[in-house]
Amino acid sequence: MQAASTCSREPWNKGKLVGQKTPFRLKEIWAIRVRLELQARVRDLALFNLGIDSKLRACDLVQLRVRDDSNGERAAARAKVMQQKTGQPVQFELTGPTRLAVEAWIAAAHLKAGDFLFPSRIHESPHIGTRQYARIVDSWVEEIGLDSSAYGTHSMRRTKPSLIYRRTKNLRAVQLLLGHSKLESTVRYLGIEVEDALELAEHTDA
Repeated sequence: MQAASTCSREPWNKGKLVGQKTPFRLKEIWAIRVRLELQARVRDLALFNLGIDSKLRACDLVQLRVRDDSNGERAAARAKVMQQKTGQPVQFELTGPTRLAVEAWIAAAHLKAGDFLFPSRIHESPHIGTRQYARIVDSWVEEIGLDSSAYGTHSMRRTKPSLIYRRTKNLRAVQLLLGHSKLESTVRYLGIEVEDALELAEHTDA
């Protein structure tokens, strides 16, 4: 039950001026993905792809069970989980590469439907914790030459919504994908005003 309270406890950065973690760009996503594929890091590839696709908070991602996004050994195209922080369900899609990565990991780890998708190697914990997940993300970032202080597990959650917003400008769609109850939360979360201003500046010649 201790892990279940991860999302509801007081944030470590409450009352502190801390910038939002940077979402990954497409070239960075592929840099990490290709490295994991070439090195045959099956678990990390499944964790990375699912983290990007699911847009889940770290506390929800690490507690996924095999049955949450798979039917037997086959990964589902869509999944629905209950968010710990809000108590509301959220749906997400699994793209083709993510399904293949998840299926490969389930087979390699000999996981059953009721097992945690990412079990911990530490006996005291049934699944990887949010801190371990954060360390794994830091290692991915550093391996492709980025500053790990600018990225984190929230970069994983922010990446796909940021890409979708930039392509479509559809705030309502992003709100639904993130499971936000208020549109204002999505606006703040994406930092839309800042992003739009920077984008306009990039395309304006002085």
